[in-house]
Amino acid sequence: MRRIDFNCDMGEGFGAWRMGDDIALLDHVTSANVACGFHAGDPATIRRTVKAAVEKGVAIGAHPSLPDLQGFGRRPMHVSPEEIYDIIVYQVGAVDAFARACGGRLRHVKAHGALYNMAAKDRALADAVATAVRDVDRSLVLFGLSGSELIAAAQGVGVTPAAEVFADRSYQDDGSLTPRGRPGAMIEDVETSIDQVKRMVLDGIVRAQSGREVPVQADTLCIHGDQPGALEFAQRIRAALEQEGAEVRAIGA
Repeated sequence: MRRIDFNCDMGEGFGAWRMGDDIALLDHVTSANVACGFHAGDPATIRRTVKAAVEKGVAIGAHPSLPDLQGFGRRPMHVSPEEIYDIIVYQVGAVDAFARACGGRLRHVKAHGALYNMAAKDRALADAVATAVRDVDRSLVLFGLSGSELIAAAQGVGVTPAAEVFADRSYQDDGSLTPRGRPGAMIEDVETSIDQVKRMVLDGIVRAQSGREVPVQADTLCIHGDQPGALEFAQRIRAALEQEGAEVRAIGA
């Protein structure tokens, strides 16, 4: 039986601003990547999201970002590996503390936005992310784009990696995600998304925008909580996977 974790980025509100239907999404995903305050999230939002995840039995992860509230963490920045190390430790520690306070525990780390994409290609940045995760807690799983430097970096420092694929993003020929500013970067049709998910999870292949078939490893599948229609995507994707006989559960569960 094929096994897959189903993760979602959430807790991405701030103050009076709310984004996504996190509580409803938690009924369909198995892992929650909780914003840590640098691109979104604040102490109250982190607590509410973590508490709800604990109550629903969803694995808790930290979702650290570059320090970019205005740009939602999606703008590249010039940062050194040392700076990356520090901001990862800082943000992971925040979500870890809330997880403990709410009666749960932190299970994984997934970088957000520009940081994720930068570290996927830059080994020095990937090493900084992986080393920070290891130094906080070696038992944490590091999520990274399938085939990327993040996977290699995790293996290099003795941290368990989880190769990630995306339900609502299109791909390029090198296995990278299509940059958000380009046409078709986001998959907005749920049937198209389901077809891509089945190919990635069941066959280990994704069709790039060019039509080329690119091999991928799918340990964990991501959907973005801020995507319009995210709840319908989550419901129908999980149903489609289970109909195909896949076991949907958190890594290590």
